[in-house]
Amino acid sequence: MLAKPVLEPDSAPAAGALAPSRTPWGVSALLLATGDALAARFGAVAVRGELSGLVRAASGHCYFSLKDAGGAGGVLRCAMFRRAASLMDFQPADGQQVDVRGRLGVYEARGELQLVVESMQRVGAGSLYEEFLRLRARLQGLGLFDSARKRPLPAFPRAVGVVTSLGAAALRDVLTTLQRRAPHLQVVLYPSPVQGAEAPAALVAALQEAGRRAEVDTLLLVRGGGALEDLWAFNDDRVVRAVAACPLPVVCGVGHETDITLCDLAADLRAPTPTAAAELAAPLRDEALALLQARQAALQRSVQRVLQQQAQRVDTLALRLGQPGRALSGQAERLKALQQRLLQALAQRRLRHAQEPGLRAQRMAQALQQQLARASLRLDAAGHRLQGLDPARVLQRGYAWVEGEAGRPVVSVLALQPGQAVRAVWADGRASALITAVEPLLPSE
Repeated sequence: MLAKPVLEPDSAPAAGALAPSRTPWGVSALLLATGDALAARFGAVAVRGELSGLVRAASGHCYFSLKDAGGAGGVLRCAMFRRAASLMDFQPADGQQVDVRGRLGVYEARGELQLVVESMQRVGAGSLYEEFLRLRARLQGLGLFDSARKRPLPAFPRAVGVVTSLGAAALRDVLTTLQRRAPHLQVVLYPSPVQGAEAPAALVAALQEAGRRAEVDTLLLVRGGGALEDLWAFNDDRVVRAVAACPLPVVCGVGHETDITLCDLAADLRAPTPTAAAELAAPLRDEALALLQARQAALQRSVQRVLQQQAQRVDTLALRLGQPGRALSGQAERLKALQQRLLQALAQRRLRHAQEPGLRAQRMAQALQQQLARASLRLDAAGHRLQGLDPARVLQRGYAWVEGEAGRPVVSVLALQPGQAVRAVWADGRASALITAVEPLLPSE
């Protein structure tokens, strides 16, 4: 903070100080003299503080205030003209902590102390801005800003709710815009302070009441512009959670286009200004009427086209009814053709029935012949197999078999004993023999 110089009553005025005079000062003259004294006493000064209420005019000039980051009450008005503003290497914003250099003076139009800034450098984020970044990171981690949870606004709402202060300029802007765009739309106000220590709790209560009453289709949360601390209620954790939990679609239009609050991120839709929030929530009546008129014209054309088609069909039917003789003649010719087809079909059917017994007898004879041929082939095959199994045929190839006294064949050498009488049978005769020795084959042989 800048110290105020103290002049002793009986001492001579210091260099640059105002000399005492009994002649009354004019206001402008006093302000001019005070500005000269400040310029002479302080010259160029360097000040560190936190940006607040930053406004960039269309002319390129910047107007803002500086305050101590610790929250002290001192506020210094500042102006930075276009030439100096164009030399900055960063984008200043509320809450940033900066070092500025400039000249102290008095703004005569309002009689306020003012610092004309010639250069600005960023030092770091201010305390409020740092708190804003911490809150944003924490709430984003909870998923309150996810795009997947944001809901679309109804295209044609029946009623719109507004949460703001009764005396706010934002309320007048919203009501004016809604009256201009959709005068038929019902507006329900949920009043709440939008600045100060009591604002967060009141905003939460208003949002909860709107959700509980469920009498509107869209809810507007609006406030005019201001410094970061003026908009701080819309960065409060409780208000942000209430916006995210509101069962109604919420449009947040807080501050100017460059102002961003946490409620903007949690709302279903962010509007740059309160007026823009009203425009997004309410469709333009003239556009809706034009759309209805276009659809009405299209419907009329469609109905007219159907009517014309049906009229043409009626005309065609009338022409056909106007000449019954031609219709009857056509029907008679059709009956004759059907009768001829029926007679031909009956004749063909009688012919098929007359030929059917002979065809069946022929098919039966052919089937019997085929069955006899197949049976003969099976019999021949069985005879060949039987001849192949006949033992006499085997003996004719030079083989013989041995049988015992009872006439049973001897199939193993183990059934023979030395001195046993056997009989050998060939194809052309038999012979008796006496076994003199038996020699079984060993397994290895």
